Amino acid sequence: MADPEPPVRFSPLSHPPFVLYVVGRLLLVSGGQLLSVAIAWQVYDMTRSKLLLGYVGLAQFLPSLVFSFVSGPAADRLDRRKIVMACIAASFVAAATLATRSSSLAVIYAVAAAFGVIRAFSAPAGSALVGQLVPPGMLSGAVAWQMTAFQAAMLGAPALGGLVYAWKKDAVPVYQLAAVLYILAFLAYGFMRPRPAERREGEPFGRALGEGLRYVWKEKILLGAISLDLLAVLLGGATALLPVFARDILQEGPQAFGLLRSAPAIGAGAAALFLALRPIERGVGLKMLVAVGIFGLATIGFGLSRGLPAAMAALVLLGAADMVSVVIRHTLIQACTPDAMRGRVSAVAFVFIGASNELGEFESGLTAEWWGTVPAIVIGGAGSLAVVLLWAFLFPRLRRADRFETRVA
Repeated sequence: MADPEPPVRFSPLSHPPFVLYVVGRLLLVSGGQLLSVAIAWQVYDMTRSKLLLGYVGLAQFLPSLVFSFVSGPAADRLDRRKIVMACIAASFVAAATLATRSSSLAVIYAVAAAFGVIRAFSAPAGSALVGQLVPPGMLSGAVAWQMTAFQAAMLGAPALGGLVYAWKKDAVPVYQLAAVLYILAFLAYGFMRPRPAERREGEPFGRALGEGLRYVWKEKILLGAISLDLLAVLLGGATALLPVFARDILQEGPQAFGLLRSAPAIGAGAAALFLALRPIERGVGLKMLVAVGIFGLATIGFGLSRGLPAAMAALVLLGAADMVSVVIRHTLIQACTPDAMRGRVSAVAFVFIGASNELGEFESGLTAEWWGTVPAIVIGGAGSLAVVLLWAFLFPRLRRADRFETRVA
């Protein structure tokens, strides 16, 4: 007698290549978060400058913007797994460099720029790889489990990085720990065996460069979803100011900073796990708009908080709302894009998302320098709310989107 089918909510985890992907992603993101925590605290500790802290995000964004024009076509023409493995190897080199030469601000900015290049290639290839690991009908659940692993890393790694930094009173052990995690992630991807990707044979490389952008522009649901994330998170990038908030507003040290960095992942991890067990099936567009609106309100609440528990509570809510939006957006990209185009469309999404994160860090540092930390956070949250209302009017197809519709080549 044949074994019974696993429950639908667990079915993506019945595919060994996807399990290895989830483990590898957990390790990879954990390494990146360890580096992010150590770099942010070290830069602000060395300079006491909000603007110089913001430059870390700018140093990552500009290279990722430039290289994203070729990373998408590369993900659709080359082996996506090998691209991610090459990026993990480069991340190990970057972490090892920080572990030996992190006393130089110039080296820190240079490594941040190198990570921008690495992420420009790893993000589209890694995102597009999911479609090669599970059947099309499992994409929504696979994206939710993928994001659960991502948020588990976002939850544990920042707190661990803050604790190690405070214990050793030095960033070097954090960088060393990140390097070890990159080695383990490399092994996980090395054992993975995805099914072959679909290819568009004979397509000129020059046309492939702009095809992803043209596709997103044509598909208004994707354009609305991706641009909504860009502007909402760009304006509401409160997490970029966490080192300043922990030290100057809460009068706390790196331990509190690590806890604050982990707080959004508590909410996001819980939301991702819930969505993995109970995938969204109806009203996806409206739920995304509502989630981004809650994200803006939580940002305002965080900016007005004056104690660590209140600040963490606001960040937990912020992370949960953001995760609902992220899962819907990622699933829309996977479902609405043929496999042969997923690398290019994922690269376009990465530029928008990278802009909202890294460029948002620069914007937050700049506005905090101008207006002060608290006004910059509160005004940014209000801006996110305004974007939600405007996008509900400008993108009626997104607002009315009901189900995820898988599109084949």
